[in-house]
Amino acid sequence: MQTAETLVHSQVEENLYRQFGEDLFVAQYCADKIPTVWVSRKRLIEVLEFLKPSFSMLYDLFAIDERTRVHRDGQPNSDFTVVYQLLSMERNQDLRIKVALAESDLSLPTIIAIWPNANWYEREAWDMFGVDFTGHPNLFRILLPPTWEGHALRKDHPARATEMAPFEMGPERVAKEQEALRFRPEDWGMKAESEDSEFMFLNLGPNHPSVHGVFRIALQLDGEVIMDSVPDIGYHHRGAEKMAERQTWHTFIPYSDRIDYLGGVMNNLAYIQSVETLAGIEVPERAKVIRIMLAELFRISSHLVFYGTFVQDVGQMSPVFYMFVDREKLFGIVEAITGGRMHPAWFRIGGVAQDLPNGWDRMIREFLDYLPARLDHYDKMAMQNKMLKERTVGIGVYTQQEALDWGVTGPGLRATGSDWDVRKKRPYGGYDQFDFEVPTAENGDCYDRAVLRIEEMRQSLKIIRQCVDNMPSGPYKSEHSATTPPPKERTMEDIETLIHHFLNVSWGPVIPEGEASVMIEATKGINSYHLISDRSTNSYRTRIRTPSFPHLQQIPLISKGLMIPDLIAIIASIDFVMADVDR
Repeated sequence: MQTAETLVHSQVEENLYRQFGEDLFVAQYCADKIPTVWVSRKRLIEVLEFLKPSFSMLYDLFAIDERTRVHRDGQPNSDFTVVYQLLSMERNQDLRIKVALAESDLSLPTIIAIWPNANWYEREAWDMFGVDFTGHPNLFRILLPPTWEGHALRKDHPARATEMAPFEMGPERVAKEQEALRFRPEDWGMKAESEDSEFMFLNLGPNHPSVHGVFRIALQLDGEVIMDSVPDIGYHHRGAEKMAERQTWHTFIPYSDRIDYLGGVMNNLAYIQSVETLAGIEVPERAKVIRIMLAELFRISSHLVFYGTFVQDVGQMSPVFYMFVDREKLFGIVEAITGGRMHPAWFRIGGVAQDLPNGWDRMIREFLDYLPARLDHYDKMAMQNKMLKERTVGIGVYTQQEALDWGVTGPGLRATGSDWDVRKKRPYGGYDQFDFEVPTAENGDCYDRAVLRIEEMRQSLKIIRQCVDNMPSGPYKSEHSATTPPPKERTMEDIETLIHHFLNVSWGPVIPEGEASVMIEATKGINSYHLISDRSTNSYRTRIRTPSFPHLQQIPLISKGLMIPDLIAIIASIDFVMADVDR
């Protein structure tokens, strides 16, 4: 365990210790090497206000139920812990602040005034753990229904339906649930009228083709002009973090495919890199390049869906059919390599499921030669279309500072002029060996967000070609004992490996105690899994930080004063899927 003094001298934030003194902090070592310090609740706001100029983004905020955790050596006594992970893009640094809370006094001051995107994160921590944030303007449930009883991510809350009473939905229950969903403007500080006009309140969604999933926005309208809006999420929530804490380390991999369900194995990569960091697993070079190749294929697949639906939402019907044809060709390659299509769940702890099949390079080279001309055609057909430009240029604008304040990452941030891409700034999994550009734009509007994703597809093609041309030889999976499962061919050679294979598949490996989180540049922004191991065969706490969650929170800011068709263009340009939001 590090002391606060050694933490300071290990380059995190030198002024923090000098400003507040040694006694305020307890330093914690984490396997991911992110500086982590515990702060008393009384000084939390003071510390965070001091850090804000250096750490412009609140990257994540979540809670931990510590009550049944065994391995907490050196950490302060805590029934529940609230974690604030800060990100400085200017310094390329992280800082993790933790606050210990007693079960009898689960209360913290809100930090919305410091980072506005804390709003939804604090609501989630209250919803799932019962942590009260004093001063929060709307501390309502956000992922679970308003009528839900209890806090689902507490350790004493059931994890399976079989642990609960049979669910019944009689007429009285239906009426109760419907009434709970009623939108009450006064709860959100809205008035029904002004001095010279009467407002209308309109539900957009949760079942509407232009909201890209079960997503609801309650709109306050003055005629056709949007005065305010309240995004309402949670309709797609299915307890992915809760499931991660009941599955073994290995068997959770298929569940991760369903988070950003357009991102395929890229979801696996964010998860297994955190597991590998905890276990100290070194991944072979061949496995690294295979992973990057598959991840970039899925980046193209996801962006093709975005591209087609984006232009469809602003009035063009044909392009989406062309782009889905391209996506089908890509899925043919994915299926030939992995055996699956959208959700292959093909990455493994320590490598990938199996080696590349014969002829894999020919299929991919054909696709690499095929797609660029198609993208050129789409540019003329869609992006240079006058109607599309009129619908998207100058619409949904935000500045780079607003993007940072609201936790926007990925193309949404790069459209404001920032070149922050995790693959370049913090090369993970072998990306430092590849030559590619990070496209940026300046206007931060709907059009620029689309242009960047299109250019990212071209850069992904460049990366994939380098993978094909320079695929290393060697093993596709690590020899580490925690690798799951061990190479199949070795199980036929000796009984020890066969037993090892059986135990790791059925029970899973025991991962050393600790905490780790590894960021990746996912299709929609930065994605990471904060994993806590209590030296067991499954995760003690799995926190899934997705990019889409904070992105939707910004909608009221960038849609105010516009019209409903503009809102449709904004929603399309954000590029989200509700599974990535609700988890």
